Amino acid sequence: MNASHSLVTLSGVPGSPYTRKMLAVLRYRRIPYRLILASHGAAGLPQPKVSLLPTFYFPDETGQVQAVTDSTPIIRRLERMFPERSVRPSDPALAMIDALLEDYGDEWLTKAMFHYRWHFQADIARAAAVLPAWRQSQTSDAELKAAGDAIAERQIGRLRYVGSNEKTWAVIEASYVRFLDAMEAHLRQHRFLLGARPAACDFAVFGQLTQLACFDPTPMAITAERAPRVYAWTTAMEDQSGVEPSDSDWFDPADLPPTLKAILAEAGRVYAPLLLANARAVRDRAAEVNAEVDGQAWTQQPFPYQAKCLGWLREEFAALDAAARARADAALAGTGCEAIFA
Repeated sequence: MNASHSLVTLSGVPGSPYTRKMLAVLRYRRIPYRLILASHGAAGLPQPKVSLLPTFYFPDETGQVQAVTDSTPIIRRLERMFPERSVRPSDPALAMIDALLEDYGDEWLTKAMFHYRWHFQADIARAAAVLPAWRQSQTSDAELKAAGDAIAERQIGRLRYVGSNEKTWAVIEASYVRFLDAMEAHLRQHRFLLGARPAACDFAVFGQLTQLACFDPTPMAITAERAPRVYAWTTAMEDQSGVEPSDSDWFDPADLPPTLKAILAEAGRVYAPLLLANARAVRDRAAEVNAEVDGQAWTQQPFPYQAKCLGWLREEFAALDAAARARADAALAGTGCEAIFA
């Protein structure tokens, strides 16, 4: 069956930022889909090699259905399957910036999401009560509480993997506040990160904000106080199927607004140095990442996946022709992000 006439199938839950990211992409792109809530099980469908949400189910070249995870390559795959209403800018230099900001949303803002959810008691209590109910609400109160306690114990133990610890708490929280201020300033003048139509990076940022701005009590209160536009934008991003995009809606990478430069500067301030330090630790098979982030010591366990993210960003940058690379270099100059490609 032609891809345009079949339903894209995925499984996920509302508490997963990446599930929300991909559902919003599908809605904006008007791609017919069916969502199988993880609680109901994907009967008859294969299991992914690594259990992550959302999981998509695509036929391979032989027609056999395969379970696929990882939102960024799935977005690229959907671009090939469904060319209309693209979320990738047509200008390769701007597409490079999109890839960088998508990675920032997926891999840095998720540190704030994970930290706030599993560090503060009010957030732990809410997550422990609600997250298991999305998966197994038809159960007794005692069983639901036991499931929530188990989730909280497991996730709190995983804080070390995302880098939330005594040395890094202040860096994570200060960065989230600066991001809110920069995003709020951007939204005073612009509808989306890269212009008047949403890009992949918008959906990455949105995914994390579905939890930070709209679910977890501590960051939700901070967002409401400092950034009402960010809260409103997040709720509106759930369904942007009514946007009618054109190529003229994208920013010119040679003339990026100062508000976008400020967001790039925040990524360069915190994410770029950590991305580089993590890649060195993975390369050297070090037991620990030791870095300086925003002038403060940062320690966490190495994260091999983020070393792959750095490699993918560099591959995309290396693939630019000379003119596009010059435009990307000029756009990133002075933001700190240029260190990623040095």
